[in-house]
Amino acid sequence: MEKYKNYINGEFIESQSGKTFKSINPSSEIEFAEVAEAEAFEVNLAVESASKAFHGEWSTFLPKDRAKYLRKIGDLLLENAEKLGTIETKDTGKLFKETKFQANYIAEYYYYYAGLVDKIEGSTLPIDKEEMHVFTTRVPIGVIAAVIPWNSQMFLTAVKLAPALAMGNSIIIKASEVAPTPLLEFAKLIDKVKLPRGVVNIITGFPENCSKVLTSHPKIDRIAFTGGVQTAKQIVKNSAENLSHVTLELGGKSPVVIFKDARKDNAINGVMASIFGASGQSCIAGSRLYLQEEIYDEYLEEIKNKSIQIKIGEPMEPSTQLGPLATLQQLTNIEKKISETLNQGGKIITGGSKPKNISKGYYFEPTIIECNNHNLPVAENELFGPVLSVMKFKDEKHAIELMNDNNFGLAAGIFTENNGIAMRVSKSVRAGIVFVNTYRLISPVAPFGGFKNSGFGRESGLEVIKDYSNIKTTWINTSTKTISDPFIVR
Repeated sequence: MEKYKNYINGEFIESQSGKTFKSINPSSEIEFAEVAEAEAFEVNLAVESASKAFHGEWSTFLPKDRAKYLRKIGDLLLENAEKLGTIETKDTGKLFKETKFQANYIAEYYYYYAGLVDKIEGSTLPIDKEEMHVFTTRVPIGVIAAVIPWNSQMFLTAVKLAPALAMGNSIIIKASEVAPTPLLEFAKLIDKVKLPRGVVNIITGFPENCSKVLTSHPKIDRIAFTGGVQTAKQIVKNSAENLSHVTLELGGKSPVVIFKDARKDNAINGVMASIFGASGQSCIAGSRLYLQEEIYDEYLEEIKNKSIQIKIGEPMEPSTQLGPLATLQQLTNIEKKISETLNQGGKIITGGSKPKNISKGYYFEPTIIECNNHNLPVAENELFGPVLSVMKFKDEKHAIELMNDNNFGLAAGIFTENNGIAMRVSKSVRAGIVFVNTYRLISPVAPFGGFKNSGFGRESGLEVIKDYSNIKTTWINTSTKTISDPFIVR
């Protein structure tokens, strides 16, 4: 049984309460790690540590010095990609070939922000006053609370940690209690970087005694949350206690639309990637598929045939294409929503149950459900699993109506060879990320985030620097004259 501790103020510590919890391998259903449970004492310790670091030594570091730490993190990710990938696969069930790739690629985020550190500029303002020199500068916010879910942990940490450090903030990363070991393993790399004590703290625990205490703490200046809508609502309520900045990257029920002129093989591969990649456990999963009437039967048959051929199995095996779900709760919820959908008129095209040849693990078959009602449970709720809802559409206008008829607005996919259609639909769809003739890509250069119940604020790219900084305006009087009347605004 592997044992993990929280990382606070540059040290790995047990919980004061002595409480621990177990982490389960979803492929085997076997407990493999024991994790120290952070509660109020550890949260307060981490926040005080981060606050002291921010107001102390860390605030004196030049941009070029912060960049060196970011590059070191990137280097260590590359050196330890296989180890990080292995532990993430063991704890979440994601395919090893993907977790290893992500650990390698995520290094680019730290390199990107290392290169950006000394290019964060203010402005000299053409002010409408005589003999006044006025300029702006960007300064760090302070202490950041980053709440990370279990899926895509290295990516969802990088888009918060890298810009936070680039701007000179300190941070407490709260790893999901569902699968915390990858981030606690990552803490060992952070320790090797030798940042000033308290600049980066990594803890894990349960919502009431850890997350709530952290996000309502009076010394937290900004909250960056990724997760579900209901939890986000509670986070926003908690932030009223400290009036912190909040950004939310939430779930999705992303639509993919295929027009009759699309390149068939490319479109079908795009659909497979959008919903069956990562076993559908992605916030941008393309779980609503709209096929134009003229191609509906043909495409549905081909997507069904490809889905049947997907190899389900042990996520560490290179040939596996679909691993288990991360939790039993997900599996139970998916089964419930499918049952409700069938009772309301949905039709299973393929899948719909646990694989009969696998006795252990939270596995679920690639599933396609034909929906004649756009508001069926599987079509309107985020399931976080390999379940695809399929519907017909008539024309461009109808496609846009269907794509926008949902409370989420994170991602959308469009497959067409007509540039006019692509431009009009991408402009009209209410989504923060639009993929045209492709799907499921990320880059440190590209902002990531959604509309509606998919959250607000952005991660990655230049824009995110604004979220991790405050703007300061400085007025300098260059005149030798005495202020004439101190009782009026000039």
